[in-house]
Amino acid sequence: MTLADEPGSMDAAAGDDMGAPGIPRLLILGTGGIAHRHAEHFGAIPGCAVVAACDVNAERVKAFGAMHHIPNVFDDLDAALAWGEFDAVINATPDPVHKATTLAAIAAGKAVFCEKPLALDHADALAMTEAAEAAGVVNMVNLTYRNASAIQMARRMVDAGEIGAVRHVEASYLQSWLTGRHWGDWRQDERWLWRLSSAHGSKGVLGDIGIHILDFATFGTGLEVAALQARLKTFDKAAGGAIGAYRLDANDSCAMTVEFANGALGVIHMSRFATGYANDLHLTIHGEMGALKIWSNTTESTLSACLGADIETQTWRPIECPPTPRNADRFVIALLSGINGEPSFRHASEVQKLLDLCFVSDAERRMLPVGTLSGG
Repeated sequence: MTLADEPGSMDAAAGDDMGAPGIPRLLILGTGGIAHRHAEHFGAIPGCAVVAACDVNAERVKAFGAMHHIPNVFDDLDAALAWGEFDAVINATPDPVHKATTLAAIAAGKAVFCEKPLALDHADALAMTEAAEAAGVVNMVNLTYRNASAIQMARRMVDAGEIGAVRHVEASYLQSWLTGRHWGDWRQDERWLWRLSSAHGSKGVLGDIGIHILDFATFGTGLEVAALQARLKTFDKAAGGAIGAYRLDANDSCAMTVEFANGALGVIHMSRFATGYANDLHLTIHGEMGALKIWSNTTESTLSACLGADIETQTWRPIECPPTPRNADRFVIALLSGINGEPSFRHASEVQKLLDLCFVSDAERRMLPVGTLSGG
C-alpha cells in the first residue's frame, strides 16, 4: 500500500523555521531506521532545512518529528504534497513503494533523493528516471559507498590516465552474517530472515548488496558493463528450507563474469557466507600502466597503487585520499546549483538493468549482452 492509500492526514504543526528564501526545504518520507540517519545528516548540512516528515504510521512519524525537531508531520503523502511547503523529498520508504511515492513527488515538481534500490526492476526504475528527467527535477539515489574517499580518489586517478587503459577488474562485496552473529542471530531476527525469503520481497544477496558492488566497479573504472554471466546459489540453512513463515529461497552467493565496454574483463562476486569478513568491499583495477586497490566498509576506506617503477617489483604504496562530500551533501549542492548530482536515477536504473540480467543469465546458464533487456 502506498502512502497515498492511507486515510487521515495529520494537521501540519506550525514551525518557527520554514527555511529561508533560497534554502532548500526537505521532507523525509518514511521514518524507519535509515530515516534517522538522513535526519541527522541533512540536519547537519548548512544551507538546507528539514521542514517535514511523512509516514503512514501516525504515531511513529509524530515521535520521529519530535526526536529530530521537525516542525511538520503527515501520515498521508497526498496531504503533504497538497501542503507543498518543501522543495525536495528524501524517500526512505520500503523498496516496493519507491516507484509510486517517487512518481507522486515528481508530479508535484519536487526533487527526489531516493534510497537504493531505485525500484524493484529495471522497467520501473527507467519509468522513474524518465519522469524525473522530463520534469527537470534534481534526482539522486543513495548508493552509500560513493561516500568512500578511496573510490572517489581512484576514479580521479583513472580519469587522469594514471593507470592507462583498464584491462582487468576484480570486485567483491563480502559479508558473513549467515556464519557469525555479529549483527544478531538471523535465525531469530526478522530483520535478517526477510532478506532470505523471496516471498517477503527479497532478491537475495544480489538484490541487497549487488547494487553496491556493481556501482563500485562501474564508477571506480568509469566503464559500463557490456555483457555478463552470473551464477546464483542458495544453500540449505534450515530443516525443510524454512523458519516459520519464512521460506529461505533467496540467493546467498553470486559469482559474475563481466565484459566492460572497452573490452576489459572482470570478475564480481558477493556472498553472505564470506566467513572472516563482516562488511567489506574490495575493488582492484588493473591497467596497462599501473593498478589500484580499493577497500571500503561502512565507515572507512583505503587506496593503494602500483605505479611506475613499482610495476617491476609488484610494490603497492598507500595513496592519501582527501575527504569527499557525502551523497547527502552532493544532493544539497545539486539543489542549490540546479545541476543534477551523482549517483543519478539514470545511473541507478542502468545498475538495476544489470541486476535483472543476472537472474536471466543464471536461469539460461549463459553470458548475455546488456542490451538483452528492453531499454538496453
